[in-house]
Amino acid sequence: MRKKTNIIKRGKIEAHLIWFDSLGAKCSSMFVRTPDITMLIDPGAAEMQPGYPLSAKEKERLKLKALKKISEYSSKAEIVFISHYHYDHHTLMSKIPENLNIFYKDKVIWVKDPNKWINHSQLERARLFLEEIFNELGGKGKLYGKSQKVKIPELEEELPLAAKKDYGNYNRRKKELLEKGKTRVMKLKDLWESNKWLHEFEFANGEVVFADGKEFKIGKTRIRFTPPLYHGIEYDGIGWVIGLVIEHNGNKFIYSSDLEGPQIEDYAEWIIKENPDVLVLDGFPTYLLGYMVNKINLERAKENIIRIAKGIKADTIIYDHHLLREARYKERFKEVYEKVGEKLITAAEYMGKEPLILKIKNI
Repeated sequence: MRKKTNIIKRGKIEAHLIWFDSLGAKCSSMFVRTPDITMLIDPGAAEMQPGYPLSAKEKERLKLKALKKISEYSSKAEIVFISHYHYDHHTLMSKIPENLNIFYKDKVIWVKDPNKWINHSQLERARLFLEEIFNELGGKGKLYGKSQKVKIPELEEELPLAAKKDYGNYNRRKKELLEKGKTRVMKLKDLWESNKWLHEFEFANGEVVFADGKEFKIGKTRIRFTPPLYHGIEYDGIGWVIGLVIEHNGNKFIYSSDLEGPQIEDYAEWIIKENPDVLVLDGFPTYLLGYMVNKINLERAKENIIRIAKGIKADTIIYDHHLLREARYKERFKEVYEKVGEKLITAAEYMGKEPLILKIKNI
């Protein structure tokens, strides 16, 4: 166990771990401070899945506890970043408990583009979320306008490392899945281009900016956002996320958002090339094995996290979120922990606590 702190500090970058799944609610929320910015990352929390071994009442209590912690940090933040529109990463204004701070008031809000590279359910959630902010916080101008055309690149262009991966006997099945996935994305393209598009907008003492692929410089702090990345494997039906890189005076922090491992080799290579001092990376959803994910992609995730851990200078990698939803995660990732050692750690462990799922198992 580490000492009881939730702060990872490298140079003048402070990364505060607010709440993660290892503490008992679905969440991946952080607060980052440099001399130039204060940023709240992914202010959302959700109850654990039905199979998580707690009562519904206790799951709700932990979710509310997570939201309370996020609320405490929201009062310190000038910027809010939302990587995608799952409810464990953002909270609707109408769902924030009355005794908590309004997370978005008087903030600059950098969000995943709600108009493209987004699946159907998140598109609807994004509109609901941004309409509430616009209406409740005094949005200016028009919220909707004309759609635009979207180009879908070939997989070989978008993900060259993943595209050339040899799966042996699984190659034929993988090709079938990729063809189905591409068809699904082309149907989404029609959806994106047929809908009116949300505009970025200003509101009282704040603004909403679509951050995909953009870069900002505030003082000596450089903030970069990735283009849309798949939430899992290639053409994943769950949708897309955007990752975050913060740099200050030679130090670098990366928050990957939900790459689920990562399973995609190109995303592992991106992280290795960035070579961060601090990496917050969500883990593979082992609790969905045999249901929504398979062992082929589990092995990809294992290979990729080992490559990352050995290829970057960070001595601490927070590896949490999806991984901490079932007690067998360490067993399933045994060879990874043996090869990587203490460099790979959950948020709870970094804070000097036992992950709740292991604590429950051992009672």
